Amino acid sequence: MPFTISTWNINSVRLRKDLVAKYLEMRQPDVLCLQEIKCREEEYPGEHFAALGYTHQAVHGQKGYHGVATLSRHPLTIVERRKFCEIDDARHVSVDVDLGKKKLRVHNFYVPAGGDEPDVKINPKFAHKLKFVDEMNKITADAVAHPSILVGDLNIAPLEHDVWSHKQLLNVVSHTPIETTSFEAMRKSGKWQDLMRLHTPEPDKLYTWWSYRAADWAASNRGRRLDHIWATPGLEKGLKEIEILREARGWERTSDHVPVLAIFE
Repeated sequence: MPFTISTWNINSVRLRKDLVAKYLEMRQPDVLCLQEIKCREEEYPGEHFAALGYTHQAVHGQKGYHGVATLSRHPLTIVERRKFCEIDDARHVSVDVDLGKKKLRVHNFYVPAGGDEPDVKINPKFAHKLKFVDEMNKITADAVAHPSILVGDLNIAPLEHDVWSHKQLLNVVSHTPIETTSFEAMRKSGKWQDLMRLHTPEPDKLYTWWSYRAADWAASNRGRRLDHIWATPGLEKGLKEIEILREARGWERTSDHVPVLAIFE
């Protein structure tokens, strides 16, 4: 049987619960990881998704900001809601998904955006982002005996063709050299495989986010790849497809991110 896992920064799960349901009915992933749910755990509309077969859920939320949730059609065990930079701002949850004869560790992340100015001296949000990524070095692909997948809105477009214009965005937060260098160093030291780029190598462009500020996001197509799916080495051998559901950016009152789906044999 194939296995599918998806990630989507939903930008308020209560506001867009019907869009989440629409996506679940369309693609029926085994596991869906949501970021920026923007609600406390007791306010999270879990029953809405349980009615569609996603009865196993792990939520790490807070009032009005950030927050992550993992939905599964398979039993799961919450492993950890990790706190980064000594701030409990609901940016991570990890679970073990029970697939019968096998288990899968799934990390769901929402990395800080980092503000507007790429200068740690004048922008504490940017300093926080860099420290957060540095602390992610503690989470490695080989930390447990069973395979692992790390997904989420990691808020960095690391490669030249992960943005609409490498030259024009070199001084824009999410694509500055200090971010991209530390990000790729962290991924490689953690022995994580970048499944999206293994499936679609550069120089092909890959985007998962288009700004709300664009008058016509589709026509301008000024996107960035901010959402990622990483995996334990070896899992890429069973990877059949990576789908970026670009059409979801055109849905009514949608998120500025779109779902990314990995399909394994």
